[in-house]
Amino acid sequence: MRVELLPSVITSVNLLAGMAALIYTLQDNYHLGAAMVLLAAVLDGLDGRVARKMGTSSEFGKQLDSLADLVSFGVAPAILVFAWQLADLGMLGIIATMAFVLCGALRLARFNVLNISDYFVGIPITIAGSLVALLVFWASSLPGAVSAFIVGLLAVMMVSRLKFPKI
Repeated sequence: MRVELLPSVITSVNLLAGMAALIYTLQDNYHLGAAMVLLAAVLDGLDGRVARKMGTSSEFGKQLDSLADLVSFGVAPAILVFAWQLADLGMLGIIATMAFVLCGALRLARFNVLNISDYFVGIPITIAGSLVALLVFWASSLPGAVSAFIVGLLAVMMVSRLKFPKI
């Protein structure tokens, strides 16, 4: 394998972890689905660092990363929390789920065109998706309406104009 492809390979494994989260969710294995979202978050942090360290950052890598992030931190956590708890809420659960994915996509698109390097505008989708995964791990006794509120709040925070520091 050519070494300059390593960041894209890591990003691809991030995407596959998101797909695994969806598959485990469909099998009602919510904790393993949540673990796959968190694994994807680790890989998402690693791919950018590797690309910068190797000097192989590219527009292709940036776009691939956004597509992987939409699956791993938008669609996968939204379906995970929907299947785990929000489906019981009917239309409210559907709206919260769809809002999370839509706002995640909008946030990623905005990130790609702004090119701000000092801070994030809106909470990053990686953090929002990871928080949803952690919700599944640690909040089993939480009422569904509270989970829907948290998912909705995270959706709004992703498209907000709030500035979050880059770590």
